[in-house]
Amino acid sequence: MPLRLYDTEAAAVRDFVPLRDGAASIYLCGATVQAPPHIGHLRSGVAFDVLARWLEAGHGLDVTFVRNVTDIDDKILTKAADAGRPWWAWAYTHEQAFSAAYDAVGVRRPTYEPRATGHVPEMVELMELLVERGHAYAAPDGSGDVYFDVRSFAEYGALTHVRLDDVAPAEDADPRGKRDPRDFALWKGSKPGEPATASWPTPFGRGRPGWHLECSAMARRYLGDAFDIHAGGLDLRFPHHENEQAQSRAAGLGFASCWLHNGWVTQGGEKMSKSLGNSLQVSTVLETTTPLALRYYLGSAHYRSNLEHSATSLAEAEAAIGRVETFLRRVQPVVQAYAAGRGPSPALRIPPAFAAAMDDDLNVPGALAVLHDTVRAGNVALDAGREQFAVAAANDVTAIVRTLGVDPLDPHWSGASGAAGSAQASALDVLVQAQLDARARARAEKDFVTADAIRDLLSRAGVVVQDSADGARWSLG
Repeated sequence: MPLRLYDTEAAAVRDFVPLRDGAASIYLCGATVQAPPHIGHLRSGVAFDVLARWLEAGHGLDVTFVRNVTDIDDKILTKAADAGRPWWAWAYTHEQAFSAAYDAVGVRRPTYEPRATGHVPEMVELMELLVERGHAYAAPDGSGDVYFDVRSFAEYGALTHVRLDDVAPAEDADPRGKRDPRDFALWKGSKPGEPATASWPTPFGRGRPGWHLECSAMARRYLGDAFDIHAGGLDLRFPHHENEQAQSRAAGLGFASCWLHNGWVTQGGEKMSKSLGNSLQVSTVLETTTPLALRYYLGSAHYRSNLEHSATSLAEAEAAIGRVETFLRRVQPVVQAYAAGRGPSPALRIPPAFAAAMDDDLNVPGALAVLHDTVRAGNVALDAGREQFAVAAANDVTAIVRTLGVDPLDPHWSGASGAAGSAQASALDVLVQAQLDARARARAEKDFVTADAIRDLLSRAGVVVQDSADGARWSLG
């Protein structure tokens, strides 16, 4: 059965056909590292980690997965300046927090995780190509700004099906040098008061890249002129992804064949965000919730649906994954006995009903229904002494939870599926230790500004750091 996915550009579910036999390529817009991550930030990471696992386990594809880091933008510069920190130190501190959060909930490291600041030459090359092809221009006021000319590209709006006449003016740069207020910035010229380190030389003047240009250039660098899937949050469809596609195709690139967008984590029907003051930082949530339960919760809804967060959401996830773990531990001695020769041991397989759900636009709710039905059937078989049926159920459950990344017996969780106390010991240690490692590297390089900033960040989160001859130790204050 083919995998069918909802493609934003086609506005329809269609068969996924990789560009190369036996392989698949995914580009996921990653974090803009301006602040610590909240659980809404992890939604895309979990959703498309499940996609990659299914492409591998269900379709035997070799997946190349790219998740970028936006480590230079207006918000990073502003927040770093307000905190009296170097912008690059501010960005790196929060990049580490994001990496630790992804690790904590079992999101696998991508094949490549490029930073925007490491790929300026590729951005300048793409920008020059757009200027040469008549789709971009340098502002005539000498500001160093470079803009994409939206009217030069007849396909603008193809991704999100917007009419150019309905598009509001782009707010990513001063409109003074634009031919059309809807033209968006490829490059932003240096401005008085901005750090000299936050600009790079180009034929058009010193400055820094626009957000849209960053992603197009990094996707091209690691996945080529054309690749299979571009993924990201629902809020990125317009203008970010629309602009990415327009500039890449205007440059003559095939770019993404399929666009996938995940829904938000909401509270009271509103998108979880800093601006609304309703965010739940990952480090705070993991003080009382296990990483496994958090991952299960974030992946439990259909990826295109919004996921409403409530006071009971995580408790329900704990209970659901607890039922799976109880069955697997209960049946484990029987599974081991059959493996040792008690009887013919059923093969580990992906159940057809689970595969059908996953191939239906990653219908994880349907796949979880198969999981819990199988758990119930396995328990009934154990109670009735039907050992071979119970072993077959256990193998099916194991194949399912491994594919979804929620195997409670996986050593990754290190007992984190128990009470909140063990969650704190395992999950917080992952998060905090990543910060302490970054601090140790900074101190070794005599970068005491960054080292002190990391300690201050931990202190604000209630983590007390004590330095000793054996290294830094931490506790909750």
